[in-house]
Amino acid sequence: MAQFRLQGSRVLAVDLAGDAVKAKNGSMVAYEGEMTFKKRTGGGDGLRGVVTRRLTGEQMEVMEVRGSGTCYFADRASEINLVSLHGGTLYVEAGNLLCTDAALRTGTTFTGLRGASQGNGFFTTTVEGTGQAAILSEGTAVVLRVTAETPLQVDPGAYIAHTGRLRQHFQSGVNFRTFVGEGSGEAFQIRFEGEGLVYVQPSERETFGGDL
Repeated sequence: MAQFRLQGSRVLAVDLAGDAVKAKNGSMVAYEGEMTFKKRTGGGDGLRGVVTRRLTGEQMEVMEVRGSGTCYFADRASEINLVSLHGGTLYVEAGNLLCTDAALRTGTTFTGLRGASQGNGFFTTTVEGTGQAAILSEGTAVVLRVTAETPLQVDPGAYIAHTGRLRQHFQSGVNFRTFVGEGSGEAFQIRFEGEGLVYVQPSERETFGGDL
C-alpha cells in the first residue's frame, strides 16, 4: 500500500512500490523513480460512477499515478491533512480532495439542502475502505469531535469533510456577516449529531452557504 507523508504542511509525498494512488488532476509537482500517469474522471468508479456523473454533472478531473518511487503533490499552496480510514467512509467536498489510495472506493452521496445552498449541487464525494486520503484546506484545518452529548454547528462555507456516524441537517442561525451587516438574507448552519469528526477550515468559500 502507498505510504503518505507530509513535507511541511503544503506538500504531500507518496512512496510507491508498484502500487497506485488517485490524485487531483494537475496536482503532481515532482516525482522520483518510474511513474505512469493515467487521466480518469471523478464522480465514482465503474458504471455507477458514470450514472452519477450524468445525474450530478460532476466532472472532477482525477489522475491515477502508478509506479515505484516517490511522487509529490500540492494544490495552490493549500494546507494538507491526512485521514486514515479503517473500513469507514470519508465525506469530503470534491474540491478539497487531493489524493487517495487507489484501493479506496470513491463515489457520491446526496447531501440535500447543504449542497444546494453552496451552489455545488446536491452531492458530496465519498471515499470508502481501508487506506489513506489527503484533503485540502485554506489555512490549518481544525478537527472537531462530535458526540451524542455535544452536537456541532458549522458554517457551510467553512466545512471540508467528516467521518463517523454523523447525521447532518440545516438549521437557521446567525454568522459573523449577519452581525456586521453584510448578510443578504437568513443565515443557515449545518448541525451535526452522532459520533464522528468534522474538518473545518479557517476560511469560507465563496458560496451561498451563509445567506439564503
